Amino acid sequence: MTDAMDRRDLLKQALAAGAGLAAASALTPLPGIAESIDAIRAPQAAPPRPAGASTMKGVPFERRDTVRFAIVGTGLRGRSILSELLAIDGVQIVAVADIAPEKAARAVKMCTDAGRAEPAVYTNGPRDYERLVQRDDIDFVYTATPWEWHTPVMLAAMRAGKHGGTECNTGITLQDLWSLVDESERSRRHCLQLENCNYGYNEMLVNRLVHDGVLGEIQHGAAAYIHDLRTILFENRDEGLWRRDWHTKIDGNLYPTHGLGPVAWYMDIHKGDAFDYMVSMSTEERGLTLHREATVSDRSDPKWRERYVTGDLNTSLIRTKRGRTILLQHDVSSPRPYSRLNHVSGTKGTFEDYPARIYVEGRGAGHRWAAIDEYKATHEHPLWTRIGELARNKGGHGGMDFVMMWRLVQCIREGLPPDFDVYDAAAWSAPLALSQMSVAQGSQPMKFPDFTRGEWAK
Repeated sequence: MTDAMDRRDLLKQALAAGAGLAAASALTPLPGIAESIDAIRAPQAAPPRPAGASTMKGVPFERRDTVRFAIVGTGLRGRSILSELLAIDGVQIVAVADIAPEKAARAVKMCTDAGRAEPAVYTNGPRDYERLVQRDDIDFVYTATPWEWHTPVMLAAMRAGKHGGTECNTGITLQDLWSLVDESERSRRHCLQLENCNYGYNEMLVNRLVHDGVLGEIQHGAAAYIHDLRTILFENRDEGLWRRDWHTKIDGNLYPTHGLGPVAWYMDIHKGDAFDYMVSMSTEERGLTLHREATVSDRSDPKWRERYVTGDLNTSLIRTKRGRTILLQHDVSSPRPYSRLNHVSGTKGTFEDYPARIYVEGRGAGHRWAAIDEYKATHEHPLWTRIGELARNKGGHGGMDFVMMWRLVQCIREGLPPDFDVYDAAAWSAPLALSQMSVAQGSQPMKFPDFTRGEWAK
């Protein structure tokens, strides 16, 4: 058996053991995947705000000259973000945690190779992050673990008095998302989904076009995660060890946030508007089954015992409280070029990405797309003007990762509120559960919880 398969077995054993560890832990026990699916299917009304809690909207970070980070999950994504942090002034990496000691060791070597102090290492099982967060020399805990661990890590961090940020999705179930909102409000600690796509060059330029009124009153947007992951999903390492499992559990949108986060910014979601309800439908599943037939020749391979249920293309429509609409799609199982759609249209014009193009009424040839180049001089976001060259040279995903982490560090060092908050994290992640519920009930509309408890209207 390979080391990769050993790690996969360890992860499954850890999930199964979660409930048994509850008595020895202050952390809410982590459910197994099957229990998580049951929770996804259960709609949940807004619970009352915890006693003594209050909104986290607009709450600034405490000012820190040096921002002390811990990283839970040092696989490909965790080490990628570590690379960004090591290139930013005023950052210290205090500790790292992983269930695979060799991955944590690679992260430590990255730090020492960069001339930084060696961080403490936590590799004593899947819940060793609970010891890590108890340290008194950490300001911010970042996690890039498999999805079902994001909520437990963030809850542990906030309960220990640390701010936290996670990869998408922030939580799997609506109950997960409410628990994060409630704990953030109770502990006064931020819980952020670090959505790198919000900091892409085009997304930030379009955000300025929208808010400068170039496209008029915004009526509609389109967002997606269209990314052919078939080869990655079938590898016996990294994401392939766990991400394919979700395709055997849920028929819906497994990864809504990359496209939805930027469109939410365009539409001022939670700043005068909010997601109201959504409907969702899926095509049949064929992509992963056909890929298995073409690439897994050994019929004794455990992959042949899997039954994939996630439709190749999931399409959802979201309506906002103000009556605007958003098309949201997910497809990681088809031979398609990469796209997040990144479309927004208003009463004066339209922007559409992949490739980037714009039409503004009264400018240029009638009803013909134009390049966005002429808008860069007037609407390039100041962050990209300031650090764009450095971001492109050092940052992943075209520089957006560096811009995101640089901006987070800036907010903490200067004592500013973060660009997004726990309510955004919850709302952007909620379509995972809501799409599955809608598909299962024949594309019935599903209401979004109001995670802000009415604060969005202010």
